[in-house]
Amino acid sequence: MQNIKGCIIYRVYQQTDSEYILEFLWEDLYKVKVLVINAGSSSLKYQLISMANEDVLAKGIVERIGIEGSRLKHRPTNKEQVVMERPLKSHTEAIEMVLDALVDEQHGVIESMNDITAIGHRVVHGGEKFSKSVLIDDEVMKALEDNVDLAPLHNPANIMGIEACKQIMPDKKQVGVFDTAFHQTMPERAYLYGIPYKYYTENKVRRYGFHGTSHKYISQQVAKVMGKKPEELRSVICHLGNGGSVSAVKYGKSIDTSMGLTPLEGVLMGTRCGDLDPSIIEFIMQVDNKSISEAMSVLNKESGILGVSEISSDMRDIEIAVAEGNEAAIRVYNLFCYRVKKYIGAYTAAMGGVDAVVFTAGIGENNPDMRADILDDMEYLGLKIDRKANDSKDDLVQISTDDSKVAAYSIATNEEVMIARDTLELVGE
Repeated sequence: MQNIKGCIIYRVYQQTDSEYILEFLWEDLYKVKVLVINAGSSSLKYQLISMANEDVLAKGIVERIGIEGSRLKHRPTNKEQVVMERPLKSHTEAIEMVLDALVDEQHGVIESMNDITAIGHRVVHGGEKFSKSVLIDDEVMKALEDNVDLAPLHNPANIMGIEACKQIMPDKKQVGVFDTAFHQTMPERAYLYGIPYKYYTENKVRRYGFHGTSHKYISQQVAKVMGKKPEELRSVICHLGNGGSVSAVKYGKSIDTSMGLTPLEGVLMGTRCGDLDPSIIEFIMQVDNKSISEAMSVLNKESGILGVSEISSDMRDIEIAVAEGNEAAIRVYNLFCYRVKKYIGAYTAAMGGVDAVVFTAGIGENNPDMRADILDDMEYLGLKIDRKANDSKDDLVQISTDDSKVAAYSIATNEEVMIARDTLELVGE
């Protein structure tokens, strides 16, 4: 067991029924800083987090890696953003640029790379191999390569980010934190599809789910707010952004989630269709004379909020159009709310009840009208909305009335902090 108390991190081992061994991991937590990396194919986001109070010291993004016009947008906390342009041929050069910015005399936040304790990497797909975050070694790297077929657009980029850090900072421990890991607790009845079983046994076709780092963070936060342990709560978590997913978290474990083999399944999203009859793919191919890849591009990039509204993929634009009485905007707004409402009801049934419904991510945190419309007519669950509280856009707000049997919240997600927490836990082992 590992605990944080004051500035001391320690682990307690039970030796006998009455004897314990106390091992100190870090005497000064204020010295522990975790660099969080989220590498894309041509971009790299980062945050440097001081673990004493989980404060972000600096964050930024490197854009257009390997493309003309490469640049770094670096923002130290409480300072102006700095934009630096430099040709960057690889992720290794991008990491070097980030480190140069972090130690720069004018806009740096640390004295040297020695101040970085460890590196936490966001990895999109861990397949069935990883049910929790892990220290990265050669075996882990091979497993990441083996999962490339499950996330061909994301895992190769994540791997490049890890390899770049290994090259520049070979002495630093690195941790992989997987979007899919939190959902690996789903039972078989939740993750299997109704197709020939051989596609699971031979090809690992199953529900994996995504946004797991966010769902895990929110499940911990809502338990903390309610003064309970995650193991005491049944929560439906609605991570609603340009990409969206809903999860059923029963007693601290994910038992179902809306995204599937890929992030295409589930609720309506910015440009993704969400749930649909698979025969629609063949229909689109026939009527528009499209290939399978072209049809899938329609479902991934031309559907969802954009496709139904024919206005925008951004819900903020839809909100404005709804206020103006635009029928197409009203249509997609209602469709979005209805899809999320159905998942809340389904997951309440799957868990045998619900204690909390939580909204998070861009839409979930910033659209009070949508939260209210999704939760409308849920008094049968004992959930009543406090309209005044719901108008708040604070990072954490209870939006249900005090006499509700089921609580509802809006809580800002923080995947980077969750990655840093998992990294901190593992590097101390």
